[in-house]
Amino acid sequence: MRWPFGDRRPRSAGSVPVTGPLVPGAASRDVSVRGDVSGIASTGDFAINLQTTVDHATVVPPEALVAPELVPAPAGLTNLPGRHEVFVGRAEELKRLDTTAAEPGVVVVQAVHGLGGIGKSTLVARWAAQHEGRFRPIWWITADSPTGVDAGLVALAGGLRPGLSALMPATVLREWAVRWLASHDGWLLVLDNVTDPADMTDLVRRLPQGRIVVTSRRATGWPQLVTRLRLDVLDLDEAAALLTRVAAHGGVAVDEADARALCVELGCLPLAVEQAGAYMAQTGTGAGEYLGLLARYPADLFRDGEEGRAGHRTVARVWQVTLDALADDPLPGRLLRLLAWYASEPIPRMLIDALDGTSRPAVNRAIGRLAAYNMITVDASTGEITVHRLVQAVARVPDEDSAHRQPADIADARGEAVARLHDALPSGHDDPASWPRWRAVLPHLEAAVVIHPRNPSSDAELVNIEAFLLNLAGMFLVDQGDLPRATAYLERALADCRRVLRDDHPDTLASMDNLASAHQKAGDLERAILLCEQVLVDRRRVLGDDHPKTFTSVNNLAHAYHASGDLERAIPLFRKALTDRRRVLGEDHPDTLNSVNNLGYAYHAAGDLEKAFALFKKVLTDRRRILGEDHPRTLTSANNLASTYQTAGHLEAAIDLFQGVLTDCRRVLGEDHPDTLTSVNNLASAYQRAGHVGHAIPLLRETLTRRRRVLGEDHPDTFISLNNLAIAYQSAGNLKQAVPLFEQALNCCRRVLGENHALTRSVRANTERALREPRGVRRGPRRRKAGRR
Repeated sequence: MRWPFGDRRPRSAGSVPVTGPLVPGAASRDVSVRGDVSGIASTGDFAINLQTTVDHATVVPPEALVAPELVPAPAGLTNLPGRHEVFVGRAEELKRLDTTAAEPGVVVVQAVHGLGGIGKSTLVARWAAQHEGRFRPIWWITADSPTGVDAGLVALAGGLRPGLSALMPATVLREWAVRWLASHDGWLLVLDNVTDPADMTDLVRRLPQGRIVVTSRRATGWPQLVTRLRLDVLDLDEAAALLTRVAAHGGVAVDEADARALCVELGCLPLAVEQAGAYMAQTGTGAGEYLGLLARYPADLFRDGEEGRAGHRTVARVWQVTLDALADDPLPGRLLRLLAWYASEPIPRMLIDALDGTSRPAVNRAIGRLAAYNMITVDASTGEITVHRLVQAVARVPDEDSAHRQPADIADARGEAVARLHDALPSGHDDPASWPRWRAVLPHLEAAVVIHPRNPSSDAELVNIEAFLLNLAGMFLVDQGDLPRATAYLERALADCRRVLRDDHPDTLASMDNLASAHQKAGDLERAILLCEQVLVDRRRVLGDDHPKTFTSVNNLAHAYHASGDLERAIPLFRKALTDRRRVLGEDHPDTLNSVNNLGYAYHAAGDLEKAFALFKKVLTDRRRILGEDHPRTLTSANNLASTYQTAGHLEAAIDLFQGVLTDCRRVLGEDHPDTLTSVNNLASAYQRAGHVGHAIPLLRETLTRRRRVLGEDHPDTFISLNNLAIAYQSAGNLKQAVPLFEQALNCCRRVLGENHALTRSVRANTERALREPRGVRRGPRRRKAGRR
């Protein structure tokens, strides 16, 4: 396991029901004619054949013998589920159901599909109720199995011709209903909760006209003639309105902010929002309190609904049905438990493709099956996977009564998620080429390791891996300028190392070094120095004075003193690190060359330019010889030497050298590399110092634009560019442009770094001076150099 350490460097409207599950009208009971069969009676071409008996003849009413083709639709025949008092939004989806073209002589079939609990049945019931005058009849069938479809058709026959139900067997009634549908138009058939598209294939094939709307969790497997409509969650405003209305049924007033926060946590899933609102109405619980209960008792709240709610209409039980349908293969369930530990944003395939003991085709097949049931969504262009946050939340909660959420399986899934993160992370964080991968993986690392608490009984190996991940991620965030999050990660990593290792374990000391670096970048120099001092003491005791890591600790403590302005302590330590590295590692070792550079940097800061010149020239010569002309550290040395020329007033030499460094950085590193942007900044600074502000301003604008795009608006280097461009405008006498830039830089520094950070103090002083300065007066710039290492 590698530990990072070393020398540091300077939504459309929607709706949803709220009253209970959708229950279609009950199917008529099957009645058969009893007795021994001795003959068949028939009444014409379109008659229904009835079995008769010799001993007990049955008298059939004449109206029951009318062919289905001759039976008109009774007015007002419908068995829609009960009306819902609360229905919010879904305007676009209702419109899409309205606008589907109905061609004469063609059966129109629409499939509304989506995640269980998304509100498919409610949407279709609402739409159908709005069109009771358009369709005759409107018939709702619970179609979760072939038997269910058959029972619904039998009930339809009884509704169309009530006398039939007591006279015919179910199979004959089903056929009678299909013949009626095939010979009439203007009807609407709702097949609710279809689990397998094949269950309706024969029925649809026999119907040349009419309207069928299907609801299903299945996203795939539909015949080509079916128009699919994928239903998504409510938007936040609609979800909050639904929660508020449902809770109001119990007299509970809901705070708007609390309602929105709870709906965000529930992922705006209609069933979950309805379940929460009904619980609140029944128990008098507020939204904020429910949110707290959800955090403490997720299994209970996901499983339980309010009194009287059908037991299967809670989020946990709804998805249990889907997982039961996939239980013939354990991999989809395992994969869903793994995905549950990641963030609810797109999950890169690299985090799941290499599951232990599985093949890539098997993983792909599991992904396809989960997607087919709308448990996950797969982006066809990127392969990324998205899982609804509530699906994830339920899948993370152990339940002894659920075969899909056994505690041991949940724990294994978390360990597997952490292992996949370990394999997916880049080994370093300095190279911008690695940043896209970092940015893709980091939200999922935070979810799996930081946000979702692990079991206190987690084994030491897992905790150690998590600490390693947090160290790597923390140092990446330090370089990205996200210092509060970096510090939190590194503090957690250090605490984990101390808990499972020991205080003077090498990994623990590396964690301390990294945390000190974050504190130093954040301007908390006192903490940084204390940590560096402790690491140095421990490494000397454990490793000895001549161990390379001890030299690193000396160097890092010197950097901390330097950052605090204590050059009297910093310079002797830099000298000692250089002396010891020359003696133990040799003159040409990269660490020795780093020490030469660092000591020169300290002398430059102290104003001893003669010594700084000598050291920077030497390290530049040595790095060119050992590392080559184009090595990034060679370019850094040339940059530092140029800065010394500038400080000494040798501006022509400085500009020439800065121009050469910039040309090489662009060629070797690329236009957008942070070191290239630093070189642009430094060349602009030299131009400005030489009085060529007209050359400086375009370079500073370029740097600011690129830093915003590459590093982001909240990176400290972006604040520096704002400050430097403002200084250039100020020195050109253009306070109208300078002052807004100073104020923007100051606001950003205060918001991200805090009032007491050194950069905030510097920008504040520059801003105050610009505000005091009369217009038209040119002033020398207050410069803040960036990028020395």
